[in-house]
Amino acid sequence: MRPEDVREMLGHRPFRPFRMTLTDGRSYEVRHPELAVVGRSTVFAGFPAQDDSEPIYDRYAIVSLLHIMQLEPTGDSADRPRG
Repeated sequence: MRPEDVREMLGHRPFRPFRMTLTDGRSYEVRHPELAVVGRSTVFAGFPAQDDSEPIYDRYAIVSLLHIMQLEPTGDSADRPRG
């Protein structure tokens, strides 16, 4: 995957959460653009706690761009009002 591809997904306005699917079958959901940083060969992705809608990460992964096979919108909006 090219860094520009990930940056394009992060730059959508309004932001749409998306899933990165890797070559080994794992997937990571990016729910907040503030919690993802694209580098030349990796993506740092922070993940909030399951019940937390704030862009503060509880855990993170550093993902090699070489292993990202697919980026797909998840259909869930982080900016959508709750309740």
